Parts: sequence; structure tokens; C-alpha cells
Amino acid sequence: MNPSVLFVSAEAAPFAKVGGMADVVGSLPGALRRLGVDARVLLPYYGFIDSERYSIIPLFTFPFDRRTGTTQVQVFTTTYQQVPVYFVQGWPFFGEERQVYSQWDWDMPRFIFFSQVAMAVAWELRARLDWFPDVFHVNDWHTGLIPFLLHESRHDPVWAQTASVLSIHNLAYQGDHAGGWLWELGIPGRHHPDLVYQDLTDNLLAIAIAYSDMISTVSPRYAIEIQYPYMGYGLDGLIRVRLNDLVGILNGIDTELWNPATDHLIVSNFDADNFEEKRPPNKRQLQQDAGLEIRDDVPVIGMVTRLVKQKGMDLALPALRRLLVNTDVQFIVLGSGEPEWDHQFWRLGQDFYWRARTFLGYNAALAQRIYAGCDIFLMPSHYEPCGLGQMLAMRYGALPLVRETGGLADTVTNYDDGPADQGTGFVFQWEEPDAVYHTLRWAINTYRYRQPAWRRMQRRAMLKDFSWDNSARQYIDLYHQAVAKRRGSHDG
Repeated sequence: MNPSVLFVSAEAAPFAKVGGMADVVGSLPGALRRLGVDARVLLPYYGFIDSERYSIIPLFTFPFDRRTGTTQVQVFTTTYQQVPVYFVQGWPFFGEERQVYSQWDWDMPRFIFFSQVAMAVAWELRARLDWFPDVFHVNDWHTGLIPFLLHESRHDPVWAQTASVLSIHNLAYQGDHAGGWLWELGIPGRHHPDLVYQDLTDNLLAIAIAYSDMISTVSPRYAIEIQYPYMGYGLDGLIRVRLNDLVGILNGIDTELWNPATDHLIVSNFDADNFEEKRPPNKRQLQQDAGLEIRDDVPVIGMVTRLVKQKGMDLALPALRRLLVNTDVQFIVLGSGEPEWDHQFWRLGQDFYWRARTFLGYNAALAQRIYAGCDIFLMPSHYEPCGLGQMLAMRYGALPLVRETGGLADTVTNYDDGPADQGTGFVFQWEEPDAVYHTLRWAINTYRYRQPAWRRMQRRAMLKDFSWDNSARQYIDLYHQAVAKRRGSHDG
């Protein structure tokens, strides 16, 4: 029998989304339920969540005692794509926010409280609905305190049987220097020897890594990369201690939602069998939307991204400027991020107005049209735990050009123009603008002079299976391992 699972997360699409974690928590529980797992989700009830749109209703209220007082916790619920979702509200921590994350010094107590109250909500669900999780599936630092709290409650026979699985979506964000708030909110001392030895007792993600029964990352390659200092961000030593409990499971995508054959946001639907005839109108529409010359013969480079250094903006910008000076190519970017890069890419669109456009912010329809209309999708990330854009691009027939890192390395096969005739995109390794430039030149030349090979690559890319089914099965195995480890340890 499969374990029951409660996902606890700061984000879950479509209710609250900032990054890729929201897509995982918004999609994976549904895939698990289709495979027979009773998976449910627990989120903060942020002030911006539209209760009418999602039919969210009150469920119950209970008092929660903490070190500095008692909070009346309200729990709300809805069902989204067959998944029960619970929302927690408790003043002053959650209830009036207009965004998921606020100032650092306020996010810390909010999410420490959320970790505390998550266990209390599970206890109330047991009493009121006769449902209790076998596994808490926690995500990143925001819910990283739960494995420790489970450890502290191990003398209770119910909690002693409850396992924890941590998913690391981005190791760079850790919730460190939390000591004052941990004390303020009544959290006991963390005496795990690996935390004490490495001076990580006040780091919420480190606490989660030390105390979780099992740990996953969002791609196999990323599980390897974080074992080394360059991408370990000070936690690589702790990660190496837990290697026997670490597994990399590639994220999937919702293939029903992201489907060029049914997507109502694009002007011409297509699939892997008819894309040669049906995809070109989307390219023309994209060029028209961007105010660029409508031409089938010019290669279009697209980006849908956060304009931040992690995404390789410092590699892309010099390469694109060099390329746009004397190359018959078009470039379209949609995104926003750090003010420096917002300005630099706005400037790029101004300087090369006849062949480049920059759209700052986010526009869902334009994003879909970039995936469906561009020829080359650029993702030159310094690191990418999994990445969603490259999978969406391939699904929609755009060939990704990526750096060999994390999930990009796991999902994009480099073009081989030899007898093997293989590949689903273009891959470079070195973190240098020259590497981006020359790989772009290679892709453009392939587009211009090897169209049959390009079409075969497009078809291979569109036929790749990025659904959640395989990944969900791997998570089920992970849950079984976590439960066996927890209960075996308790029995011992």
C-alpha cells in the first residue's frame, strides 16, 4: 500500500507562484494521486489568493500555542485537479500579504511559524477528518524545520511513524542566520553533530538536510553538482554526509496544460506529425506581436526568463550584442529581474530595434507564442537545478541552446551532425560569452544550411516524454524508502 503524503510548501501553482517550486507542487501531487497515492497540499493562505476563483471555503479553526502567545489558526480548503489543498491563516504571520515573499527579516518568522503549524494542522486533520500523512514532503528552506520537529516529537508513537522527504529546488537559498527567530518562536536547540561541527545550527535548509529521512533534488545532474563547493554554497560537506539518502529526480511538466495541439493562446495548433505545415503561422504571429519584419527564413532566438545573473544574463548579453551587429537574425526576450539586467536588455532592444525586442514583465500569451514561434530558445544558465523553459521549448518545437548544467544537461541532447544524426538542441560548457556566441552561430548555420536535420531534431524534441508519470513513480519509491527508514529506526 502506498504511503499518504502531505506536501508542505511556500508555493504551489496556480495559487501562489514565484518559481519552479510552484510548478512542482502544483503538478506532482495530481500525478501521484493518479498512481494511487493519497497526496495533499498545505500552503499559507496569502492575502492575494482569490477564494472565489478557486472555491476556497473555511474548514476549521483551532488555537496554536507558541512561546510568545497563542495564535488562532484558521484552515481553509479546496480541491484542485482532484487534489485536496489546505490553506493556513494566522495573524500576524499570514493573511494580508500581497506577495509570497516579503522582506527577509519577516519571511523568517513567517515560515518558521508555518513549519510549526503544519504539524498542528496534520494533527487536527487526523482528529477531524481521520486523515494523517505517512510522509511530510517539505520543499526548500521555507518548510525545512519540519524534519527537525518530527525528530523532536519522536517519543510520541504517532509522530515516530511519520517520515520526512526534503526536496531541494535551489540550494542557493537557505534561510540562514535564523537563530534569533528560532529562539523567539520556541524551537529547541539543534544538536545534530554535523550541524554543530559545520556551524549550521541556524541554517534552515541545513537543518532539513541533516534531519530528513530522504532527500531529493529536481534533477540527477543537480544531485551531483551540489556535492562540490562551486554549487554547494557551503552545504556541500553536509550533502556528502547524506549521499546514501540523496536521489535526483527530474521534474516533469503538465503535458495536458502545455500542449501545442490544444493551446488556445497560440494561433495555430500543431503536433509532432504536422508541425512543418502548422507551426510557421505561430512564428509569423510572434514577429507581428514583436513589431519585427515577418519572414520565414530568418532564425528567431527567444528567451522567457528571469533577468538575473544565475540565468546567465552576463553570458548572453555580450554574445547577443556581438551577434546582432552583423547577423541576419531576430531576438525576442520576455522577462524581468534585477534592475541592472532589466535596463541592459531594454537598451539592447533600443539599440537593435530593427531585429530585437525586449518585453519587461510577464505576459502568459506572449510566453506561449515565444515557445511556439521561435526557432532557438536560449537558456545559458550558470546553474539550473532543473529548468522548465527548455522542456516547454522542446514540447513546442523550439530547439534549446543551453549550458551543460543541472537539469539542462539531463534534458537536452547535443546536436551531432555526423552519421548518428542525433540531438534535441545545442549545448555549450564554458561560462564565457564567447561560448554562447559561437554556439549561437553553430545553431544559426544549422538552421540555414541543414534544414532536414533541423526538422528531424524538432520532431525528436517534440516527442520527448516530459510527463510526470515516470518521476512520480520514482517519488513513490522514495516515500517507501523514507517510511521504511523511519519505522525501522524507531523499531530499532
